[in-house]
Amino acid sequence: MLNRPRLYWQCRRGMLELDILLQGFLDTKFDALAVAEQHAFVELLDYPDAVLLEYMLGRMIPTDQSIANVVTKIRAPLES
Repeated sequence: MLNRPRLYWQCRRGMLELDILLQGFLDTKFDALAVAEQHAFVELLDYPDAVLLEYMLGRMIPTDQSIANVVTKIRAPLES
């Protein structure tokens, strides 16, 4: 079982934009993810803020497909 308070804390980044995206995703979509996707999200939180921002803005695509799938799900509200 993943430690929800720890994940919420890890979603707090140095940039408000990342905070909003990551915490919002954790609050609304995380529980619906498959276990493998939840672990990919946790792994994504280990990336540096600069890389996360590039992923969230769509300027870079993760090479790891499981990470890329989670990034796509996080970005989905931005693309509608």
